[in-house]
Amino acid sequence: MAVSKELLEILVCPLCKTPVSLTPDNLGLKCATCRRVYPIRDDIPVMLVDEARIEAD
Repeated sequence: MAVSKELLEILVCPLCKTPVSLTPDNLGLKCATCRRVYPIRDDIPVMLVDEARIEAD
């Protein structure tokens, strides 16, 4: 089971409040503004700034 569409519609980056979107591999949620990628573990988004990685363009 993946992250639900309804949940994706309300999730935002906890740092800059920009809506996040699924990464192409469906293993994370990426913020387009600050480029942080929040991991998804056991179908649960981990929306903690300390757990995110910053992805280069």
